[in-house]
Amino acid sequence: MAEYEISFKKSVEKDFRTIPKKDLRKILRRLEAFSDDPRPPGHEKLTGQQRYRVRQGPYRIVYSLQDKELTIWVVKGGQRKEVCR
Repeated sequence: MAEYEISFKKSVEKDFRTIPKKDLRKILRRLEAFSDDPRPPGHEKLTGQQRYRVRQGPYRIVYSLQDKELTIWVVKGGQRKEVCR
């Protein structure tokens, strides 16, 4: 199976700045695994979009796939919002 190339939108750097380094390392390891399997267990397709979401601990990673070009674009990363009850 061919490997996907992973790219990041510029805004993702800003999203990642607020994440502790320990958690960021886990996120980056998870993203590295996407190059072999861009649709890992637990991924969800976002409604009405050509994007997917996967969770890493309390964080969400949103990405889009271009299967023909074998590329993955990470478009957003950050902590999910907690719902107040």
